[in-house]
Amino acid sequence: MLPRIASLVVAYEATRRRHDEHLSAIRRGSVRHVADGLRATGRCLCGAVTYEVRGPMRDISVCHCVECRRWSGYLGAFSATKAENIVVAGDALRWVESPDSDRHFRRGFCGQCGSSVLLQSPDSEYLSVAVGTLDRPTGLRIAGHWYSHHAGDWDDVPDDGLPRDDELARSERRWT
Repeated sequence: MLPRIASLVVAYEATRRRHDEHLSAIRRGSVRHVADGLRATGRCLCGAVTYEVRGPMRDISVCHCVECRRWSGYLGAFSATKAENIVVAGDALRWVESPDSDRHFRRGFCGQCGSSVLLQSPDSEYLSVAVGTLDRPTGLRIAGHWYSHHAGDWDDVPDDGLPRDDELARSERRWT
């Protein structure tokens, strides 16, 4: 095995073990979500970036914009929380400016495996979390669709009755 791959496997296994122990403790009741403020946990694919959310999270917005499609390979799906509620472990988190973003987003990803993890606008007190990186259970549900008019020609945005674009911006979204 190549040395770089071997070190990634070891790092992943150690992180996964810690994460599994933490989730087991939560299930046994020896870790109290409400009392300690822990709302959710998550990680990148290789485990080099792990995080905890220690406050309420907003339900999921599904984004069909060109940048989210290029960043994720399909579309973006994000929850949000106040930036002060996120605790990131490890030093593998990297940021890249989102060049064509009308909101001037920057995107956080794992510098080792490339997983998309976070999204941040400089004008907001909130940090968006890529929901695919969250551990189960999340208790979240899809609130609506952003930039549905930018959807790829292969992407049939479902007629699911959820708000879209401006309607989503005006809607009251659930925080849990």
